[in-house]
Amino acid sequence: MHQPFYRAADPSYWDGEKDSIFGTRGGNYTTFIPNAVNQYTSANLPHAGLSTSWSGSLIEQLDRCARENLCGGRFSDWNDPLRSLADQKTCLDNQRCSFTAFGYFHPLMPLIPERDIIKQIQYHKQIIRKQFSCEASDILFPPETAFHVRMIPALIKSGIKAVIYDSIHRYRACKEYPYGGINEGMLPPNKADMVNPQASDWLQLQNVWAGSKISPSLLKPEYIEYEDVDGKKYRIIGVPAERYIGNEDARGGFGALQYEHVLGQVYDSLVAHNAFDPKHPPFFVLHSDGDNHGGGADSYYNHNTSQLINWIKDDPRFELTTIEDYLDLFPPDDHSAIHIEPGSWSGADNGDPQFKKWFSRYDLPYSPDLNSWAVLTALQNTLHTLEDNNISSESYEMAQRLLVTAETSCYWYWTGQEIWDRQVTDAANLAHSRIANECMSLKDTTAPTIFAPWVTPENPGGKMWGQGCLNDAPKQGVLHTFIYDISGIDKAELIIRSGSQEKVIPLQAHGPYKSETGALKTAEYFTADLPEGIGTIRYFIRAIDKCGNKAVSSLEKICLE
Repeated sequence: MHQPFYRAADPSYWDGEKDSIFGTRGGNYTTFIPNAVNQYTSANLPHAGLSTSWSGSLIEQLDRCARENLCGGRFSDWNDPLRSLADQKTCLDNQRCSFTAFGYFHPLMPLIPERDIIKQIQYHKQIIRKQFSCEASDILFPPETAFHVRMIPALIKSGIKAVIYDSIHRYRACKEYPYGGINEGMLPPNKADMVNPQASDWLQLQNVWAGSKISPSLLKPEYIEYEDVDGKKYRIIGVPAERYIGNEDARGGFGALQYEHVLGQVYDSLVAHNAFDPKHPPFFVLHSDGDNHGGGADSYYNHNTSQLINWIKDDPRFELTTIEDYLDLFPPDDHSAIHIEPGSWSGADNGDPQFKKWFSRYDLPYSPDLNSWAVLTALQNTLHTLEDNNISSESYEMAQRLLVTAETSCYWYWTGQEIWDRQVTDAANLAHSRIANECMSLKDTTAPTIFAPWVTPENPGGKMWGQGCLNDAPKQGVLHTFIYDISGIDKAELIIRSGSQEKVIPLQAHGPYKSETGALKTAEYFTADLPEGIGTIRYFIRAIDKCGNKAVSSLEKICLE
């Protein structure tokens, strides 16, 4: 769905590039995964299995290939081999092939509203049940491995038990984290995120690219906690996907990754530091970039899998297990919870906490990415208002689908190509035109939609990039956000909590974000200067529309040195 010439406003569009891409992935979408799972079963490995994530849009297009006999007919009955895995279970009666929970249209979940996260997961659950004759897992692989603790309430409401995250964001959330410098590809972590106890077993992996040190003792599922504006706390299990070892595995599995040597370093470090906990033994996911890179090759699922099995059967230090089996055997300590720094996987400009891959050119007078977020925010509020008015019509349903389609993260990832930069606008404009009549007589009981705020520079008073090196960042920080309401905004303010004190700062309104894509509606752009040198603060945004409906954002935190 997400090639450059896919049209968000025209799901029937198909071109030669699509035909070529799908035509090279016959095995990826049919037999590769069953071949790997069948090897686990034949080898009598009691807990072994794999997790796989399928977006709803990919499934829809494979169905279309089958229905219209595209790609030479290679996707006729494409899901039959995958359906056959439904009866294959581990010794604990969990699926050997687990279809992880996902967002239907591959949204960047940290940057969309709670109710849209819930919809994306619900839609995805429905299509997994229909296509693969089994239920989607209650473990979420968020698109781009993008995670922020503010997602947790929505995940819990969606029935999610655990979420997979990139391990570096656990490491960087430790006190006294040994920052890897320019090789790490990210700025030093903000001190507000460095709240977990200090680790003492930092390890520099050898014979594998690793831009920073890892802590083997932290490679285990743990509860992650988020506290909202009202002081209510939410918890979910976090499962680490090891950044550097997983990346190497994704290049081609056994052979590309020297399992015995590299994983042996993790084992030896735990022994040397007396850090092995039999109640919570080290566990992490080796994650690949789907059907891309070496992890999408036939050898990854066939020859390399057989080599992996042969090695694991002869090495008593390690065991292959599904996430579900591990959590059944070794549930995390429910008396403690940790913090995870925001961020995504390394393939997204190293996955920085600010999600800058999806904020390209934010420091210029015009940013295609910011334009798309502003356009999307306006559409979200409009559709949420219709939903709260219990509108039910064919036009509304079409507009709702255009909304979740427009939330596809790829429309921000590939900034700089006009065909990508206008996708959100095209979808939003079509949606607005379809629901124009429904919007004429609405009762506005819906609060304003507040886009997740961001701060520039990323670490005020800390460090920033400049000419390929780290420089001192200005101490003055600026908060930015988009807000939209169909009735207009009456008041918008920033509330800062420092200790037991609260300070209210009016947000400065800059009018609708200027669109260069012909958007019919776009959100208003607001900023506020943050107090210099205030230290670690918690903050949120409060907005009231002209009908008196009040919204508050998620509770955020930052350290301003």
